[in-house]
Amino acid sequence: MLAGPLMLDLDGLVLSEEERRLLRHPMVGGVIYFARNFESREQITALSSEVMRIRPELLLAVDQEGGRVQRFREGFTRLPPMATLGEYLAREPGVGTRLLRDAGWLMAAEVLACGVDFSFAPVLDVDRDACEVIANRAFSDNPHRVADAAKLFVEGMHEAGMAATGKHFPGHGGVRADSHLETPFDGRSMDELEARDLIPFRALSGQLDAVMPAHIVFSEIDSQCVGFSRYWLEECLRGSLAFDGVIFSDDLAMKGADHAGDYARKAELAVNAGCDMVLVCNDRAGALEVLDYLERTGTVASPRLEKMKARRQWSWQELERDSRRQAIRRQLEVLVNGQ
Repeated sequence: MLAGPLMLDLDGLVLSEEERRLLRHPMVGGVIYFARNFESREQITALSSEVMRIRPELLLAVDQEGGRVQRFREGFTRLPPMATLGEYLAREPGVGTRLLRDAGWLMAAEVLACGVDFSFAPVLDVDRDACEVIANRAFSDNPHRVADAAKLFVEGMHEAGMAATGKHFPGHGGVRADSHLETPFDGRSMDELEARDLIPFRALSGQLDAVMPAHIVFSEIDSQCVGFSRYWLEECLRGSLAFDGVIFSDDLAMKGADHAGDYARKAELAVNAGCDMVLVCNDRAGALEVLDYLERTGTVASPRLEKMKARRQWSWQELERDSRRQAIRRQLEVLVNGQ
């Protein structure tokens, strides 16, 4: 049975009866964890096991980027912001190359050891301080350095057995507005984007397993937010960039998506534009509206989603004995403490 086209969130550390029923809905295809769902490695592993007993085909995801976006913390390696790793690569290319690949491997292995399929990573935005919501989540404000650093990080994720998701296509680094709070408008031309923000996505289009578009309107190019635009997803991403992986919508509950209308309209636009799975987080009523829309329209699950399942199972016992993990942890601790 294929995973359905909706990914939603959970309220707490254990499943409620309502959530158990909800996860059995055929249009539900995944669960994304937040910090409120995490207490310990043992607890999150048990929660993942319970979800899998209900629907083994569901995808389990988390945002475990590093820096300020790291949902699982206690018992996990503290990851520096990606800007710190990008700067290290520029300063010491030889050691930085190994560390970036190792950091991707370690992040992925630790997440996989909890029964979670993937982290929505890496960030491919080109930024340093132009966009507050991105900033040091980006590897660099140099697009070629972003591409080089992200490629290494993805190689490490793949080595560990995790699929990689590049975000936020075609780039969130050129606007100051936070799409969680409002709809950003970017007035740059396609030529300007091709010369900067699109460079990492084009460079990694053949290595990424998934892409997440931004809730941004590029007003000189298309009137719709990127995630609701057939031009951006079909003509540009799948056509010009030849990307054949999964397309996840960004969270439809974000204010940046409200430009499109109500939840049913947002889901309709996202699916018709080419999204394989839509996310609705922190708004259960909104998730139920989207479920109703998907059921009424008979939206078909995408076979592409199967590639996001974990490709290797790790155990914490195995990782605790792994000398490579211990060495990487020591290197990353130095970087984190030096921030």
